[in-house]
Amino acid sequence: MSYLSKSDIVKYACTCGQLKSITNMYFCRHCLKLRCGYCVCHEVDSHYCSNCLEILPSAEARLKKNRCQTCFDCPNCLNTLAVRGTTVSVRDPDDPSKVNSQKKYYHACFFCRWTTRDAGLPDQAVQTVSANGWTHKETNSSNVQRVTVLLERARLLGTLERHEREQREKKFTPRSRRTFTHLPGVTSAHVRKRAGLPPELPAPSTIKDTLAEFQPAVAKESVNPLPEEIFTKAVNLFEITTMPQRLAQPEIQPVFCVDLLPAYKHLSTKRSQRCRECEHNVSKPELNPSSTKFKIQQAAYFHVPEVRLVTAGALIGGKDTEVVLLFSNPSQHPTTLSFISLREAEEEEGNKQTEDTSDLADQQGEAASSLSSLTKPAVVLEEPRPISIKVTGNVELPSPDAEITLPPKDDAAEYDYSGETHKSHNDPKWVMHRRANKAAVSFTVTPETGFTGKRCVIGFVLRYTYINRIPSPGSFDQKPQEVRLDTRLFVDCGKICSK
Repeated sequence: MSYLSKSDIVKYACTCGQLKSITNMYFCRHCLKLRCGYCVCHEVDSHYCSNCLEILPSAEARLKKNRCQTCFDCPNCLNTLAVRGTTVSVRDPDDPSKVNSQKKYYHACFFCRWTTRDAGLPDQAVQTVSANGWTHKETNSSNVQRVTVLLERARLLGTLERHEREQREKKFTPRSRRTFTHLPGVTSAHVRKRAGLPPELPAPSTIKDTLAEFQPAVAKESVNPLPEEIFTKAVNLFEITTMPQRLAQPEIQPVFCVDLLPAYKHLSTKRSQRCRECEHNVSKPELNPSSTKFKIQQAAYFHVPEVRLVTAGALIGGKDTEVVLLFSNPSQHPTTLSFISLREAEEEEGNKQTEDTSDLADQQGEAASSLSSLTKPAVVLEEPRPISIKVTGNVELPSPDAEITLPPKDDAAEYDYSGETHKSHNDPKWVMHRRANKAAVSFTVTPETGFTGKRCVIGFVLRYTYINRIPSPGSFDQKPQEVRLDTRLFVDCGKICSK
């Protein structure tokens, strides 16, 4: 598919000013706007291991430092290690003449052929591998204790700052707030949670006493001398670890390959995305780690018409050339397309913003005269941000009255070769050909002079109809409504030539 291999050809503009391809954007069905990865809130739904598919609660994952206790990564190539079994002959301690066979297990990498035997780790029994994880070789790191003390000090400093911030907020808290302490069975922790306050913190005097016992690091004048072998022994790069191998194990940071140890595998997460404006989910996966389905998946390529660049002639500065774009309707309802320039869209947006500002002022005036404590505050309008892209080409667009109708998507129509097309009275000057829910539209592009050797970028606003099946809050009309939405598009037509 072209948008997977060349995703930077056609870009859609988000409300935050980012330009993304249609595959990297979401469409909120409640506020009817495009959302990129920066305009959604990311929430972690579950932690799981991608190898054994074990689901861990958030508290347990935090306690285990977001690592699986039964799966390991290869320290050499950073791939997942596999458990291999072997049979070992062991003499019976009661009868030395009798030999018993015993099952032993070790870890091996199928990619680089590294095994735990290369690190000097003994083979383990099946109970050790399945229940308690792999037994690591004892590592004497002098920095582990120091790092633990620093982490504890950072935690105490955060607790003290939160306590001071809470004390400052108490000065501006009204005294008439209900505390719910008169209700039976209501604890102070429940009251603080209901009021939106953090849980009770330890006394600041206790925290300050603990911080006073902290001993800062002291620089030493004498350092350990370099070994004599560093000047006489030849360096073998195949025996020295690389930077990714050292950074994968920061607690030991092995220098030689013989000191590499298997590392616990990092946990993966399943995340859900939520719109920042209306706080509705735009993407929510299933909790089952083995499932790739989504409970909610409002990707933009399911709702917004997709645009692809088909052909583009020779782009010469100051001369007209023909550019063909393919528009396809991914929804299950027919849609109507029209085109307007970026300047006209800015003028319409400015007029609309002026009207919304006046309406908002009227609402605030009415709210001031009514009971302010029972009135919901008005929603703050979101202004579109400017887009940092240079348009280096002018495009001739059809008039806004000239509309192009696309039928709904039909999977069976893709395999229908009868040659039937959608009956629509479109101008043949613009619509070149049709097939199913797709239409190829021809545009006349004139690259600007003075940009020879640079990319020719054109921009316009695509106006399309969308069937909204979600009723607005406070309305009793459950019927689908047809709305018109605008999307700013920027197409990279190619490189501008001199002749």
